[in-house]
Amino acid sequence: MNNSTRRSFVKALSMAALAAPLVTPQNASAQSTTIPDAFANNLDLKPLPFDAGSLDGFSERIITSHWQNNYVGSVRALNAVKQRLQAALSDDTLPAYVYNDLKREHLMRTGSVVLHEYYFDNLAPPSARDSELEQALARAFGSVANWEKEFRRIGAGLGGGSGWVMLAWNRHSQTLENYWMWDHMHAPAASEPLLVMDMYEHSYHMDYGAATGQYIDAFMRNLNWQVVAARLDAAMA
Repeated sequence: MNNSTRRSFVKALSMAALAAPLVTPQNASAQSTTIPDAFANNLDLKPLPFDAGSLDGFSERIITSHWQNNYVGSVRALNAVKQRLQAALSDDTLPAYVYNDLKREHLMRTGSVVLHEYYFDNLAPPSARDSELEQALARAFGSVANWEKEFRRIGAGLGGGSGWVMLAWNRHSQTLENYWMWDHMHAPAASEPLLVMDMYEHSYHMDYGAATGQYIDAFMRNLNWQVVAARLDAAMA
């Protein structure tokens, strides 16, 4: 699907939603959406959307290790935490602070799973940028160069430690912003992730050691601009 077709499709969906009939008590059951169990612990693994050896500047070894050891580990941990939360909820003798220890782990593992899935999905072998996305970045930041300069600078500041850099659509301020995130648990409020860069050392140390800037260069060469543009379309729709 090309850019114009995709954008037309998203707009059509938006108009259809506006034109949909009001849900009343009489027809609510027919139109209700199935909501999964909050304590379900059968989260599936999401495979890599590209061949692990196809990126420019990333070894197959680092991509495979990152997916298998960090992402897969977090999915399994999140499933285990949800199982324990469900059992703990029925234990009325369990102190609240003990339950909240599990909830903290729940928050961290949820962030890790979601952010890693966004991360791998917004990577791809080098491709052309999306013109409409570039126009949006220029409107928000003054120029695409300004956006990239800030995005890179945030990443460089996280080098040698941990965290994420996120380009997001903020629903509250109705604009695009770059965010600094120290860990999996401190996502910006009211924001839809569009592009995320993992700055934990496990994402680059095997290939680049302490040369954070070289990893950031490689990351920027391998962005799936079509996915980022589609995320923006969905967030604004």
